[in-house]
Amino acid sequence: MIEGSCCCGAVRFELANPPSMMGMCHCSRCRKVGASAMVFIKKDDLTWVSGRDNVAVYAPEAPYKYARCFCKTCGTSLGEILSEEDSFPISAHTLDTPLEITNTFHEFVAEKPTWSQIGDDAKQFDGHPTAS
Repeated sequence: MIEGSCCCGAVRFELANPPSMMGMCHCSRCRKVGASAMVFIKKDDLTWVSGRDNVAVYAPEAPYKYARCFCKTCGTSLGEILSEEDSFPISAHTLDTPLEITNTFHEFVAEKPTWSQIGDDAKQFDGHPTAS
């Protein structure tokens, strides 16, 4: 079982299986909410231990379409943990159990600030990843 939580521990969850992949988003929105490192999980693998009712949702204005979730108490960014999609990203930083996973891609590299340096060989995309 893979355990995850927010900074204060009010939000706690478990994953039955490891995330399918990891990616880094460099868009200004993800950087501002502290959710640049993300892992993709399956909805059916997620079990709430506590604090589901302590999750706040930020619904963005266009052109953004993905809602972001946060702990109401400490503000920890949780990614899209309340998504109804079959698979969705959550913040990699919420995982408490060490995993053997490496970054697969960087998205929105065109929005990356000049002071930010990419230090791995993962695929890079100017916007959303494309199939190749």
